[in-house]
Amino acid sequence: MLNSKLYHNIIIIVSYTNYKNVYSEVLYITSEEKAYIAGIIDGEGSIMLIRFHKNQFPSPCVSISSTTLELLEWIKNKTNVGNIISKKNYDPNKHKNSYTYIVKYRNAIKFIEYIEPYLVIESKRKRAQLILNEYESVTPRNGRYSDEALKLKEEFYERFISIK
Repeated sequence: MLNSKLYHNIIIIVSYTNYKNVYSEVLYITSEEKAYIAGIIDGEGSIMLIRFHKNQFPSPCVSISSTTLELLEWIKNKTNVGNIISKKNYDPNKHKNSYTYIVKYRNAIKFIEYIEPYLVIESKRKRAQLILNEYESVTPRNGRYSDEALKLKEEFYERFISIK
């Protein structure tokens, strides 16, 4: 058993699967590192609901764009989730290469859980809290929506996008 003081500052890795995806949680991250990552999201990141597939409702997503690949790799290694994609640089003589770290679906919810207490920007904190408090309750596990569930999901989405 871990020391309770130490346990507060770390997160143990847990991997689990559903029939399509493997989800994993953060291996080891201190409170200071969570606060640092939250600061980066406050400044350079986004907490969104995005439609990744045509016939799907928007899903949680966290992204950070930067020209500093080392920073995004550090976050990815610390959190053990997400992917880094590079963006096309159309004029390398004028611009640095740009990269985006992106975390989607259930991994985004877990990621938000870790950083939400440290977010300073009000709109990002409110979006994070709305996802944490309501997203799973308005999203049926089987993906099938009754008329009432569909209405609740649409109301949730409208409240989310109204946060500016």
